[in-house]
Amino acid sequence: MPPSTIELGALVTGLGGGLALFLFGMRQMTESLKTVAGSSMKNLLARLTANRFTAALAGTIITAVIQSSSVTTVLVVGFISAGLLTLSQSIGVIIGANIGTTITAQIIAFKVYQYGLLMIAIGFLMDVAAKSEKIKQWGMVLMGLGLIFFGMELMSNATGPLRQWQPFLDAMQNMQNPLLSIVIGMIFTAIVQSSSATTGIVIVLASQGMISLESGIGLIFGANIGTCVTAIIAAFGRPREAVQAAWIHVMFNLGGVLLWMFFIPQFAQVVRDISPSAGDLEGTARLAAETPRQIANAHTLFNVGNTSLFIWFTGPLARLVDRIVPKRKDPIGICPKYLDEMYLEHPALALDQVRRELVRLAELDREMLERSLGVATVGTQGDVARLRKAEDDVDALHGAIITYLAQLSQKNLVAPQSTQLHQYISIANYLENVGDVIENNVLIDAVKRMRLAVVVSPSTIDVLSTVHDKVCWAFDRSLEALRDGDQEAAQAAVESKTKVNELAEKATSHLAKRLIAYEPNRLAAFKVETDVIENLKRINTLTRRIARVVLMNASKLEVPVADEAADTKSTTA
Repeated sequence: MPPSTIELGALVTGLGGGLALFLFGMRQMTESLKTVAGSSMKNLLARLTANRFTAALAGTIITAVIQSSSVTTVLVVGFISAGLLTLSQSIGVIIGANIGTTITAQIIAFKVYQYGLLMIAIGFLMDVAAKSEKIKQWGMVLMGLGLIFFGMELMSNATGPLRQWQPFLDAMQNMQNPLLSIVIGMIFTAIVQSSSATTGIVIVLASQGMISLESGIGLIFGANIGTCVTAIIAAFGRPREAVQAAWIHVMFNLGGVLLWMFFIPQFAQVVRDISPSAGDLEGTARLAAETPRQIANAHTLFNVGNTSLFIWFTGPLARLVDRIVPKRKDPIGICPKYLDEMYLEHPALALDQVRRELVRLAELDREMLERSLGVATVGTQGDVARLRKAEDDVDALHGAIITYLAQLSQKNLVAPQSTQLHQYISIANYLENVGDVIENNVLIDAVKRMRLAVVVSPSTIDVLSTVHDKVCWAFDRSLEALRDGDQEAAQAAVESKTKVNELAEKATSHLAKRLIAYEPNRLAAFKVETDVIENLKRINTLTRRIARVVLMNASKLEVPVADEAADTKSTTA
């Protein structure tokens, strides 16, 4: 091939195809790792965010494993929205995630391209032969990693002829200008939406001896700015916490580049001093042997240095972001607080968000339950209307939860996520049934009482209150179990049946004795009062079912057949 010409078609095909395989492999590896390790990473994040330093460590570890800072950011957003992380703590996680992303560059710099096809073959075999869903997902992880390596090999082979092409060599000379290399790296990363892809291509060019360390550092700096575009785009229309996380990402990356860009030559010399040397080689051969490892080390050193500096300013950064992204006005009416489509790609986190929304639904039920006895015995038409409006809110939130779980069911779920999803559907339905009992039974009895001018005596209200208080107590235990995973509270709710039935029998005996009392509408009053007792027992049945689901989720207990049959009879009576 003449030095002044090049096969453009072969170059574009090899480079474009290799880049496509690289990006697809990265996405495949991330998605599968997220599926099999998402719960573990979520738990790790919950444990390691006590202070800014452990938070940064958590961000580093999680991103190093999952190989996606965006996944780490979504985990952080979910924890902030749930009140489990402060914005200041989240900054530590986000800036630590940037260190985790350097693992890809370090692996690529070892030039393990030749193992790509072997990894693809083994990963495919695991996917088609394994029966366990987790093993299949690990196979997809290995296949994704193999595609990354194979894509790198294709790009390396495609760019080889560029060493003989003078226009490209002249362009590389112009890349010695740090500002130009930063701009090129920024634009390319913004287009491909992957700083890892930019870093990979830079290392490929370096392995061909076509790029200097200074130029590679400039391109990497640009990639760190360009990846902010992805964060900003992803934040559009998302919860406030996601927008804040995007701003933290932007300020950290942009601020870090601005601090280092004027010292690229000095930074490059430090990197050379700490990196392996190939002193036995000369010229392009030495450049090709040394520069890939140097660029990977520069990438790591840059992010470690930035993290070490910015970690001391998490408080001021949090206050600044709070001002940049003000609180939004609360929407009118009831609507989901924790459910967002951004979590659907992360089943472990999405299920956690559903659980928090179920707690909100249970709290709405609890308020209705608290008011139900008063409305049934002495309430006015206005009280009935307000309680009916509360039940409409329960229906709306229940519908949103079920719709969200239906969307989540279409994603890749591994055990026990699919089981947990169906359990949450059951809990949502039980909670909605509690609202239905109040609307379709309690409120109808309240209207009947007012229509027939029935007056419930103070002594009867006191007796009914003992049943109502115990039912409320049991519901509170189920709510604690759902919110905190408290198995003792769940067990207490399950065992409340005996006491509720005992109090209900005493209340019924009291009502039977009052049948002979000389009062107007005594028979009508008896019917309304006994209906109150039956409705409270139905609500307790639903309460115990919720508690059993929590127990099954925590300890794999099976519902006792006899008790379940009794519950079914009670709710359908």
